[in-house]
Amino acid sequence: MERRLGGALILVENKESVNKLNQILTAHANVIIGRQGIPLMDRGVSIISLVLQGSSDEISALTGPIGKLDGVQVKSIMMKGNPL
Repeated sequence: MERRLGGALILVENKESVNKLNQILTAHANVIIGRQGIPLMDRGVSIISLVLQGSSDEISALTGPIGKLDGVQVKSIMMKGNPL
């Protein structure tokens, strides 16, 4: 399968979901190239941005379970073709 470059933006509104989120990220560490966390204390949320490289199925296997977590939103994007 073709490995593609992509990204995901995760908005965490429910801190009780953080442990499960970290378990999911750890389980899919093979597709995560980079990760940046930004706490927005004044708004009571945190943002995690991910740079990803993997097949469409691998990236979906990461973002799908994240989107099912309570108080967590995720949006992902994948580049066309293989720029790497």
